[in-house]
Formats: sequence, structure tokens, C-alpha cells
Amino acid sequence: MTPTPTVARLWQRIRADWLLLALAGALPVLLLAAPGPDMNQLAGLHRLVHWDTIGALAGLMVLSRALEDSGYLFRAGRWLLARVHGERTLAAVLVLFSAGLSALVTNDVTLFIVVPLTLGLSSVAHLPIGRLVIFEALAVNAGSALSPIGNPQNLFLWQQAGVSFLEFTVAMAPLSTALLLMLLAVIPFAFSGGPITFVERMPAAAERRRLFLLTLALYPLFLASVELGFTVPATFALIVLYALVARGVLAGVDWLLLVVFVLMFADLGLLAGIPAVAELAVRHELAPGGLLTTGILLSQAISNVPAAIFLAGFTDDWRTLAWAVSVGGFGFALGSMANLIALRLAREPGLWRAFHAWALPALAAGWLIAWLMLAGPLAGLA
Repeated sequence: MTPTPTVARLWQRIRADWLLLALAGALPVLLLAAPGPDMNQLAGLHRLVHWDTIGALAGLMVLSRALEDSGYLFRAGRWLLARVHGERTLAAVLVLFSAGLSALVTNDVTLFIVVPLTLGLSSVAHLPIGRLVIFEALAVNAGSALSPIGNPQNLFLWQQAGVSFLEFTVAMAPLSTALLLMLLAVIPFAFSGGPITFVERMPAAAERRRLFLLTLALYPLFLASVELGFTVPATFALIVLYALVARGVLAGVDWLLLVVFVLMFADLGLLAGIPAVAELAVRHELAPGGLLTTGILLSQAISNVPAAIFLAGFTDDWRTLAWAVSVGGFGFALGSMANLIALRLAREPGLWRAFHAWALPALAAGWLIAWLMLAGPLAGLA
């Protein structure tokens, strides 16, 4: 029986998603390795998943996709780019735009907006497009650290901590601000001070005003529902609403990403239950720099979202953990899924090597900044 085109496309996407396949493949292995594997343990896997986090992520993905489909974020980017006159100024504008937007619509979604916009400039101007994309990836890691909804690890830790939206934001503001200032300080060394030479006018984009206004109104309502503890019903209502008024928005959402996070919760929950692994995690305070260092290094090995999920079971210090995995987004490309998305979207030869030439020094500098502000002489500023 020949599969339908939709099923064939879905299967093709699954086969191309190495992280999804790796997590799915690890699940039976971890079930066997965890103490006392039996049918009860298999039936109880759903208890390892933080469903409020999954629900909040689903709702934000829908809202973010609706904003993107409205065309107004692209319009804002064009408006900014049309008013800059130098390469360094353009880089600074894109860094600030990426960082600010990532705090509102998540780092991954921001890259799906900003990177295609930047790539489009290659046909209208002579610019170091690859380097701009690298700095955009670093910028969304810095900017998204500010907000509970800026990235999946913050969303998870916010749900776990049980603090208000404002309290979480205030706790993250010193680090996010310092990381962003660090990137801005590097721009004069990374980009030319000369003017931009545009070769033709940038094309216009289609805009959907009603979709934009609806989504703008739904954002605060959804966030209020999440904070009041109505995440799952609010997400369900959101999906039903868009299915009625803008079904194309739902078709554009990366639903496989939710499957990835469900598997991530299950795998890491099982991993944390293995006695030898749990013993290592409990001893994170023995590492130089304690939880900060452990979170940063673990992020380099398994990405910052799994690192946050795994270490959250061994500490109540959500702020230090959030700082650690935010800094851990720099460094190796695997440190953050945002890095992988940016590099995959750009598809420029040699970009992976160039990325690490900037991202690894940024990791070292971010590590030092975080340590100074948490435990060093600048601790009073945080």
C-alpha cells in the first residue's frame, strides 16, 4: 500500500530529525537500565513528562507562528534595515532585534524570522551574511535568557520554580543584559565600519492585519492563563480558535518538536533514576564553580534544554541553574537547539567552523561573567 503524500512527508521529516530518533532509540535502553523495569514502569512514563511545560510550549509555538504568518514582524525588520547606513550599525540592529524578539516569541521562532530575512539581504546588498547569522544565534541565546517564555529551558524552570513572570525576569535580567552587552562590545571587531552597498530594493511581504491584531491580543491572555495554572485548557482553546479562523497557522507549527520534548522528559527522568547517574548529579557542588559549572558543561554535551531538565531534579537553586544553562547555550553548536537551527537555515559552507570561532570565546566570557555576578566580586550587582 502506497503511503499518502502527507504520511510520506511526515515520515521523511521524522527520518531527518536525528534528535527525535536518538531520543526514541534511547527510551527502550533506559527502560532496561532503570531499576526494576516492568509494565508498571512503562505505564507510568507519562508521570515523568511535565505536561504544563509541554502545553505552554505548544501554545507559544502557535502564537509565534501566527505572528510570523501575519507578516508584521518581517515588516518591522524591513523598517529597521531600511534605516541603517553601515555594516556595524546593521549588525548591532540585528543583534538587538534578535535579542529583544527572542524574549517575546522564543529563541527558535526568532531565528525562523530573522535568519531568512538576513539571507534575503544577500541578493540586495554585499554583506557578511554568515557572520550576521552567527551573531543572531548568539543574540537569541542572550536575549531569550531574560524571559520565562524566551526559550524552552526557561519555560520549564519557570514552571518548576513556581515564581511569577516578573520575579523570574528580574532574576535573569543581570545575566541577559551582561551577555547582550558583551556581544555588542565585540561587534566593532567583527564587522566593517564602512557603508552598506544595496544593489536593489527589498521586496515587500504579504501582511494579514486581522491575524496580527488577534494574536497580539491573545498573547497576554495566554500568558495570564499559564501563570494562573490553566495552561492545558488555555492551549486547547487556542488551538481550537486558530483551527476555526486561521487553520494554516496550525499547519505551519513544528508539532514534532513537542514529541522531542516529551521524549526528552521521559528519557532524562529514567536517566536520573539510575543510581550511579543520580550519585554523580548529587555531587555537582564538588565541581569548581558548583552548579554553574556543571550546568554549563552538561549543556555542551547534551544541549541546554536536556541539561536543565536533568539537573532540576537535583537542586532547588533554580536561578543558578537557569543562569548556567543560559550561558551553556554558547560554545559548541549542540549547546542550544537555536544554534543548530541557525546553522541549518543558513547552509553556508564553512559556517560551522566560523560559528565555533566566535561561540567558544563567548562561552568562556559568559562563564566568567556569570561566576563574577553570582559568587565573585560583582555578586552584589545580581
